[in-house]
Parts: sequence; structure tokens; C-alpha cells
Amino acid sequence: MVDMSYVNHVTLEVTDIEAATRFCSGALGLDPGTSRVRLRQVDAPAAGFRGFALTLITAQPADVDALVDAASGAGAAILKPPTKSIWGYGASLQAPDGTVWQIASESKKNSGPPTTDVVEIVLLLGVADVKATKRAYVERGLEVKKSFGGKYVEFASPDGAVNLALYGHDALAKQVGVPAEGSGSHRIVLSSTAGPFTDPDGFVWEAPATA
Repeated sequence: MVDMSYVNHVTLEVTDIEAATRFCSGALGLDPGTSRVRLRQVDAPAAGFRGFALTLITAQPADVDALVDAASGAGAAILKPPTKSIWGYGASLQAPDGTVWQIASESKKNSGPPTTDVVEIVLLLGVADVKATKRAYVERGLEVKKSFGGKYVEFASPDGAVNLALYGHDALAKQVGVPAEGSGSHRIVLSSTAGPFTDPDGFVWEAPATA
């Protein structure tokens, strides 16, 4: 029996690793050395929307506000301010290095003092053909958890991993509040036992490093 593949962590490729480290650790509470989001220095050009968004899931709306305030204070641009929706409460922003982040909570009510604790990390990929990319991933050992035709696919993952989901490229850009146009490198690498390979949309997957 083949073990299920999943995303262990993602690596953001940045041009200023010291500044990106300060933002991730200081504003988002993520340790780029050990967390599910890591950093790598590159000089690859990138312009506009890079085709993905990283979502930090929190326990309550107050936590969303706390993280958004910290990110804004650290130089992030607010793309969509925190607001309630049918699915919960959330916001989107763009870090100084260009990465698009969503901060969200499924809860619409607070249950305690605000924290900056992250419950879950979700990587949303905006792809040209959701069904085709889904097939490519399944062939690599990923298992589908939820699927809504050609609009949305969510893959299974164990606790402590990065949850992975697919949207249409333009739909994801609209959701986070940026123009859909972009060029150059995605500037993200997915670490998974499914790798190494490059998927239909040019996202690079690599095998996890071994000790």
C-alpha cells in the first residue's frame, strides 16, 4: 500500500531573507527555521499575483484582528480588511516580500482574550484547470478530501502538515483582492513525498530533506 502524500511545509523564495524573517516571526509568529513556512534567498524575478495565497487559521475573530494589526504594523498592505462572511471572519494582506496572506477564523464570535496563535495553515493554489491539476496530484499520491467540480478541491493531510487546496487562478485572485495578472517565478516551493516534480501550473515540488 502506498502511503498518502501531503505537503510537509512550504518554502517562500524571497530577495531579502532578513526582512522576510523579521516579518514572518515578528508579525505572524512563524519561525522560518522550523515552522511549516520556511524561507530561501533567491533573485528570481516575479511581478503581480504569484498564483497562491497562504492562509493562517485562528480560533476567533479577535485573533484575526491581532495578526492583521501586527502585519500592518510590520509593513504589510491590507488587501481586504477584516470582515464577517457566510463562512466566518477574515482578511487578506500582502507582505513586503509580495506574498499574499489570508488571516481567517471559522468562528464569528470571540471566546477569550486575543492571541496570535495559529491553529492551521492552508496553502491555496490558483490553477488554470482545477480538474487537471487534481488528477496530476492524485497520480502523485495525494488524496482528495473535498471536491466541488472544477471550482475547488481540498486534499487530505495529517495534523501538523500544510493543508492544500485548489481554486481557479482568477477566482483566487478575486478572493484575496488582487489583479489576476502576474509573471515570473511563483516564488514558492512545496516540500512533499510527492516530489520532486513541476506541476501543470509551474509550481515546483521537492522531496523533503533527510537528516
